[in-house]
Formats: sequence, structure tokens, C-alpha cells
Amino acid sequence: MRKARGVAEKPPGFTPRELRILCGLKTPSGVQDLLDSMPYHIADTAWSPRRVLRERTAHCLEGAIFAAAALRVLGYPPLLLDFESVPDDTDHVIAVFSRCGRWGAVAKSNYSGLRYREPVYRGLRELAMSYFEGYVDLRGRRTLRTFSQPVNLARFDRVHPGWMTSDKALWWIPEYLVDIPHTKLLTPAMARALTRADRRSVEAALVGRRTR
Repeated sequence: MRKARGVAEKPPGFTPRELRILCGLKTPSGVQDLLDSMPYHIADTAWSPRRVLRERTAHCLEGAIFAAAALRVLGYPPLLLDFESVPDDTDHVIAVFSRCGRWGAVAKSNYSGLRYREPVYRGLRELAMSYFEGYVDLRGRRTLRTFSQPVNLARFDRVHPGWMTSDKALWWIPEYLVDIPHTKLLTPAMARALTRADRRSVEAALVGRRTR
């Protein structure tokens, strides 16, 4: 799943202007920079990448889908990785990419530590565990529990043609992510023995957090 150098894809549906913007991002870190420039919103929406580009705002799901589409334009497979938390906390979705045999990620989050990862991780479990310490709730609980295998959104091109530029909500993506197998990161004994993050760690995680 390494980047196909020099084989950047030009998916149908995007306008020339949209493609100029996406191609101008050049790298995964450029995609992250654009996401970081967009305010986080908490509306119950599932916008397409085109809608995110138009509105210039996104939440974690929309940010990951947008990042996957942008990475696709840059020549990477459009891969999503899903994280599950404890039942009363929020799950998370990231776009992942591989470079020189190492994994990295692009992500949008309301928590400061759950965003970009440099491509230095040898495997997906190692990448997932890099999110563990920053994956806290307001009470300081460390709530990350499982991760999925990468889902290549290109598999949906025939079933949902034009999904990257659609005006319709993409709820079928999170519905698919919920149903796929996930791998546990902790044993039950490890989960029971977890301590809570201290106040400074929680405050650091909440830097820039939006509540409305």
C-alpha cells in the first residue's frame, strides 16, 4: 500500500479548481495543514469531500474521508482506519498512508493529540497505540480499545459512484466501519488496571476544543 510515485489519480467528478487545490497540497502533511486550518464542527453530518472543501469545516469522520480522497488524488490509496472506544465515549476515524514501509496518518479531531502521525510506524497496531495516551475523555479515562484493518474507499466506487463529490450524506461509510472486525488493543486485565490521565494531560488534550 505504498504510494505509487508519479501516478497521482485524477478521480472523476472534481472540478479543475478542486483538483488544483487538492494537488497543491502535495503531501500528507499538506493535507493535514488544510484540515488544521478548518474549524471543527459538531453537527450530525456526513459530508462528502467536495462539501468539506466548500464549507471549509469538518468533524473527525468528515475530515478522515476528505483526507482519504485528497491522498487518493496525490497517488495514495484512500484508506480509513476506525478506532472504537469504551461504550460511553466517542469513536474516531483516521486516514492512513504508507511510505517506505512505514505507516502514518492524517486526521481531524476535537482533541489535540488525535491528529497527524508521521510515517514512522512499522505496523497498524503500533500506529494505533500511538493514539492511546491522548485518547482521553473529560474525566481523564484512557478510552481507546480497538482498531480496524484499513478500509480502501475505492472499493465503493461502483456501489456509490461519485461519493467524493456527492451532495448526499455518506452515512454508509460509518455504518460499514461499525460492522467490520476490530482488533483489541488491551486485555481485560490491562483495561481494569488503567489509571486516569492527570489534569495537565487532559487540559493539553483539550487545547482548541470546540463545544458548539
